[in-house]
Amino acid sequence: VKVISHPYPMGNGAAIKAGARHASGDILVFMDADGQHTSEDIILLVAKLLSEQYDMVVGARVLSTHSSLMTRAGNWFYNRFASIMTGHTILDLTSGFRAVKADIFRKFLYLLPNGFSYPTTSTMAFFRSAHPVGYITIHAGIRQQGTHSKINIFKDGIRFFVIILKIGALFSPMRLFLPLSAVIFLMGLSHYAYTYITENRFTNMSALLIISSLMIFLIGILSEQISSLHYRDNEK
Repeated sequence: VKVISHPYPMGNGAAIKAGARHASGDILVFMDADGQHTSEDIILLVAKLLSEQYDMVVGARVLSTHSSLMTRAGNWFYNRFASIMTGHTILDLTSGFRAVKADIFRKFLYLLPNGFSYPTTSTMAFFRSAHPVGYITIHAGIRQQGTHSKINIFKDGIRFFVIILKIGALFSPMRLFLPLSAVIFLMGLSHYAYTYITENRFTNMSALLIISSLMIFLIGILSEQISSLHYRDNEK
């Protein structure tokens, strides 16, 4: 066992990045240190990774093993939202138990935050970069280290939400900007129809909504061009 220490606390994500940089193997396995995961499941993760040609395999926790009803509801929401943003079904966005191919994972180290939520960022990045991600079902045990999770459902929940938007906008901007533009355009069109019928005029609010939708759409187009440059650089 090789222990890597930082001169001061830098965060969970910083520890993950340090471990990934120092690891010498072709496959990296990550697992939480609170005793919820069992080492026997590592064999299942790696076997699926190698036999079915995945680039990442995640241990998806059975819903009943999440710690509380609020946590289950939060994870369900983020799984669904991330699935929409990536266009793929994500079974467990925040699971810290996973096996990945080292060379591919290191390409995304610059995206990972130094704090919590490296699972969210890496999962989104793999899906949006067309690296296959698979899942195995696991049963998470009761925490043995510490009395409760350090993740705050509200504070870190907002952070997860922002990360999903950032990664989605980075790898597939139009999945974010096009629906938003369409919704605002329909709002402007509906407002115009209402004011035309009731007041026989075109209001400033209708104009503002329609112009805003056009601007959002054009920002999406520009973001797509920037994203294409990211894909090119990421393949080097």
